[in-house]
Amino acid sequence: MGEIKNNSKRVGLLDELRGFAIICMVVYHAMYDLKYIFGVDVPIFFESWFYVIRDIFAGLFIFISGTVCRFSRNNVKRGAQCFFLGMIITFVTPFFSSLPIQFGILHFLGISMMLFGLTEKILDYIPALVGIIVFALLFAITWNIPMGFIGIKGLFEIHLTAKAYEVGVLFPFGLHNASFVSSDYFPLFPWFFLFLAGSCFGIWAKEGSLPKFFYPTHIKWIAAVGRNTIWVYILHQPVVYLIFSLIFR
Repeated sequence: MGEIKNNSKRVGLLDELRGFAIICMVVYHAMYDLKYIFGVDVPIFFESWFYVIRDIFAGLFIFISGTVCRFSRNNVKRGAQCFFLGMIITFVTPFFSSLPIQFGILHFLGISMMLFGLTEKILDYIPALVGIIVFALLFAITWNIPMGFIGIKGLFEIHLTAKAYEVGVLFPFGLHNASFVSSDYFPLFPWFFLFLAGSCFGIWAKEGSLPKFFYPTHIKWIAAVGRNTIWVYILHQPVVYLIFSLIFR
């Protein structure tokens, strides 16, 4: 998340996809604020299909965030900065909303970047295609950890002990009880595996092995948004909140 500061060749399409994904995230948060803070219900949003769309775009953003880690010289530093910003949001949010953000996208990306930075030399031994397949499979298998089991529903299920969900401090891993609340929540399981799949895809991107149309920039303003997603994420909620406050209050 944020601009990668080195001399490696950028991949224009990835900037554009990341920009598009963060714009979709802004729209989602705006609808969320309307419904849960300002009491304005928009019927088309928050139906079952809407949550599927939300997860698709969030997943795209996380995958690309893993990809661009291959272009950074210091993922540990970037991750620490990202996590610190997430903690600031955790501290500030209760002043504006009754729904806190305990482990949102910034917390998740910060931890993921640091973990990747610390294990990058080991991950380099994994061939790109093998890594994408293995981590995508692990993502699918761990998708239901917040629901209480490991596996793919309908194929196999390994149910986890209920005590793990009552510990209280394991929510960053997707283990939490019914009383847990976080208006923005991206636990390490399953999302970290999608991040790692993206990092394997990043091997091809950095080597220049992707199709040629990936590399040039096609829509400059969306690419610019994609290169500065961290600032868009930090600033969009205060701006949206201010606009809605002026309109509805």
